[in-house]
Amino acid sequence: MTDAEPLDCDEFVELVTAYLEDALDAADRQRVLDHLDLCDGCSTYLEQIRVTVRAVGDLPEPGGLADAGRQRLLDAFRRGV
Repeated sequence: MTDAEPLDCDEFVELVTAYLEDALDAADRQRVLDHLDLCDGCSTYLEQIRVTVRAVGDLPEPGGLADAGRQRLLDAFRRGV
């Protein structure tokens, strides 16, 4: 562990996106890694976020739905179907 102040779980959650995007400075990245070494809950959370990012990455781009299909869906939502 480094001399930097350790992360708590709330701060880890705030930094997880920057961590995954490799946007943290070296000190904060090390704090995240140190926290992951000690916290099974946050390690699980990180894996869940990775799975979610992969799943969402497989979704079609916005606007990929034909206008008629989009309108039918919007109408169904408005009717509460």
